Amino acid sequence: MFHKILIANRGEIACRVASTARRLGVQTVAVYSDADAHAKHVQACDEAVHIGGSAPKDSYLRWEAILQAARETGAQAIHPGYGFLSENEAFAQACADAGIVFIGPRPQSILAMGLKAQSKQLMEKAGVPLVPGYHGEDQDPALLQREADRIGYPVLIKASAGGGGKGMRIVEQAGDFAAALASCQREAINSFGDDAVLIEKYVQRPRHIEIQVFGDTHGEVVYLYERDCSVQRRHQKVLEESPAPGMSESLRAAMGAAAVAAAKAVDYVGAGTVEFIVEQAAYDQPDSMKFYFMEMNTRLQVEHPVTEAVTGLDLVEWQLRVAAGEPLPLRQSQIPRAGHAIEARICAENPDNQFLPATGTLAVYRKPAHAAFSVAATRVDDGVREGDAISPFYDSMIAKLIVHGDDRAQALARLDAALTQTHIVGLQTNVQFLRRVIQTPSFRQAHLDTALITREQDRLFGQQGLPAEWAVAAAVVDVLLQEMASAGSDPFDQRDGWRPFGQNVRRFAFVWDETTLQADLHYGVAGEWTLALGERAWPLRATRAAQSLVIDLGAERRQAQVYWHQEGSEAVAHVFMSAGGARLQRLDVLAHAGDTQEAGGRLSAPMPGKVVSFLVQVGETVKAGQALAVMEAMKMEHTLHAPRDGVVAELRYSPGDQVAEGDELLKLEASAA
Repeated sequence: MFHKILIANRGEIACRVASTARRLGVQTVAVYSDADAHAKHVQACDEAVHIGGSAPKDSYLRWEAILQAARETGAQAIHPGYGFLSENEAFAQACADAGIVFIGPRPQSILAMGLKAQSKQLMEKAGVPLVPGYHGEDQDPALLQREADRIGYPVLIKASAGGGGKGMRIVEQAGDFAAALASCQREAINSFGDDAVLIEKYVQRPRHIEIQVFGDTHGEVVYLYERDCSVQRRHQKVLEESPAPGMSESLRAAMGAAAVAAAKAVDYVGAGTVEFIVEQAAYDQPDSMKFYFMEMNTRLQVEHPVTEAVTGLDLVEWQLRVAAGEPLPLRQSQIPRAGHAIEARICAENPDNQFLPATGTLAVYRKPAHAAFSVAATRVDDGVREGDAISPFYDSMIAKLIVHGDDRAQALARLDAALTQTHIVGLQTNVQFLRRVIQTPSFRQAHLDTALITREQDRLFGQQGLPAEWAVAAAVVDVLLQEMASAGSDPFDQRDGWRPFGQNVRRFAFVWDETTLQADLHYGVAGEWTLALGERAWPLRATRAAQSLVIDLGAERRQAQVYWHQEGSEAVAHVFMSAGGARLQRLDVLAHAGDTQEAGGRLSAPMPGKVVSFLVQVGETVKAGQALAVMEAMKMEHTLHAPRDGVVAELRYSPGDQVAEGDELLKLEASAA
């Protein structure tokens, strides 16, 4: 075993690797950028080396600086985590040339599986089933169009060197192919430096099921069962689980054997994942499933904890042992499996606005009770702490929440409970969206495919987690109890609204879901409260118990947690209950009297990023919802649409310009009557 390793990554995966290394008595070296100088992963390691600026190209992608850090600190091996340099064969070869062990596959294996077209050809020779498609080297657009026409629509265009949903487009009809190809190639060259693509038949009702494989330097390869990763948005995974629901043992064995064959075809060493697209005639007909090779990820996956949960094995420990030359710890027949595990990716993003990534500070970051590893009922993997910033330089994932149960129903119940206890304030997240996903009929009944989110969109988007009266009641109660707690012992200092006779009315105003709500709190002669909202009113009672509020609204009782966060000049209440969450901006009743909103005539950047292109010209008439511009942020392209009808009066930036959140990209004027 190694005595010291360098972790060439950041965030939760760097913390994850450091945790196993510490348990094994292996010292660790972190590397960090300017933005990560005080990051959690830096403190999780025994040593740390600064390697450059905040942008990945100036730090985590500078493999020469990383190798130098390994040499200077005496690290014997480098763990690349996932992303960044984890699937870079040149970096793996540079490690070997420097006499430093790369904790991953051999360079030639990475190269063989890194280019999707060539990997498809290898898999065909190895007898692994393939989706009908074009994987050739000729990238002439006219030829690609003809191949798409031959395959039959819908087709999927994929960047040959891609991954993580980048450089991927679904094309429904021939007339849309050229524009989709250009967009796909542009994103591919920006993300991977290679604009080559492949084209495949787009499988209907597809499931995304992957097999975890492991190989050692002694020629042994095993598979550690499967993970269903079908629930996706923008071709990126949202929820992952193991075992895959509704999968027969015969299909599991067949897919496992195919994955092992794929790994052996490239002489694979270390952890890898063979991803399959699974076609199903119907959700309740497992015998109708057909599987096709999609790609192989030559690294540890983000979702590896669900495999660890059902097997009880530490995959990072296996990586270290295999890289040190040891044989695989277990043979195929010895690999255990128990219960059911689900992972939810908690991300800084706005699901109701096309999942645009969000940035900001974790003003509040409260996690459910959890354990660090193995078959714990609840596990949280993260690389951030309360007070840390989520910057635009890196991926938007904040944490991974993993639960394990005796069966899928228990795991689902535990996941919902854990999400309920996850409170994040300071930026937008997908926590409430995740709760809605797992509560949909499709997910609960395991009717899984990659279109689940689209199919259930009416239940998932534009939803409020709490009724207005409960959100307002919690915010009002928290204000009142704070005021009462801050009062002195003198009865005339009390702020409970008591009057010797008559009633007192106190008015509150909030913005809830873009609607201004006026709430009147009536103080009774005996100190009773009545909350009036519109034409409805309820008796209101409340006490504070530990960190929670116990609220009686009418005949119903609920518990709530309320966190106040200053956003600009306004105080905002973030309310969390078991039923969901809500955000209420408190207004100064007098200051905002008579406020009105006017329709916007501008298109603003919804997040920091780079302008890729404008899709309109000055003087052009546009309709509400029309695509106007393309931005790139957090390694993804985002199309921005017109807020209303109008005429383009001015383009305020040029392609390639960096913009901040809120910057006005273009101006719209009202159309001539």
